[in-house]
Order: sequence, then C-alpha cells, then structure tokens
Amino acid sequence: MRELADLPFKTSVEFLTTSIQIKIEAEKVGLKIVDESSINHVDVVFDGADQIDSDFNMIKGGGGALLKEKVLISAANKVVILADVTKFVKQLTQPIPIEIHKFARSVLMKRLKEAGGSPKLRTIEKGYPSVTENGNIILDTSFSLLGNPRSKEIELKTIPGVLEVGLFTRANVYYKAKNDGSFEIIQPGK
Repeated sequence: MRELADLPFKTSVEFLTTSIQIKIEAEKVGLKIVDESSINHVDVVFDGADQIDSDFNMIKGGGGALLKEKVLISAANKVVILADVTKFVKQLTQPIPIEIHKFARSVLMKRLKEAGGSPKLRTIEKGYPSVTENGNIILDTSFSLLGNPRSKEIELKTIPGVLEVGLFTRANVYYKAKNDGSFEIIQPGK
C-alpha cells in the first residue's frame, strides 16, 4: 500500500480490496477505493499466496478472504502474485482453506472426510470459530493425497454448503522474492 501511495498517478487509479484491513490501510495512504460494483472490469489483481507448486497451482485463503479473492481473480485481465521464495514448493502440502456456510458445518466435516480430507474448523485465539467478512466459516482441510488440484477444486465445490475452495490455478506472472532482496519474475508458458 505504501509503495502504491507514492505513485505519481495514484489519483487516476481505482482500487478494490478484499478485506476491511486492507481497505483501511489503503484509505490511510490516500488510495481511491471503489466498491464491488466495479468488479465487472478489473485490469490487474496483485496478491500473495500461501503456497505455490511447481505447476503454479496455489493455496490461498490463509487470511480468510478466499471467496473475494477468487471473484476478483476471475474478473481480472491480469493476475500478479507476489511471494517469497519459501512459498514455492514442489507439491502443495498445506491445509486447503474451504469457506463454507455455517449451516453445513457438521455435514461438511463428514463429507470432507469421505473425500479423503482431514478438516479442522479455523478458530480465533479464544477458540471461537473464525468468521469471514462474508459471515461464513472456514474448514482448513489437509489431504494426504491431493492429486490434481484443479480436479480436487471441482470435486470439493460440488459439495452443497461449500462456497469456495482455496485452490487457485490462475496467474499471469509470479514475482518470487529472494532472500537477498531481489526478485525472479516467472511467466508460466513463456
């Protein structure tokens, strides 16, 4: 946010945010924030990732905004992912955030186990369920055998009550931050 605030043309650029925390920070530095009615035209999405595999599939949603992130990415002309070198791995191994409707919690715990997962309700420090800005809850679900991430995403999204899955498969360019402060720019397929 601070770097964007220093751009000389920042007043001519409109920004959409996926969380109230980012929105507050953007407002503090004077960026022009627009609401979700502008989603029909998104030039570029800048985001991070929790994990990126060797085929550039990603796990995202550690911050709980996966549904909004997925909507913006689907509407974007270009997706840029910024991540440090530790986020790049051979295979995805982290639990996959799955945003669900709270009404479906019990049945989804069972269904995700049947699908080979080990779901765990995301909680806040005091042990209460972590509630997304959309009013939903997240089941962080580990899979001993994930298989094809694209197929797994489709499989999970067909379960009633699943609203979004933290498997992402679309980005145009990745900036891999190295320990020495430099970046490697990766453009899959080029």
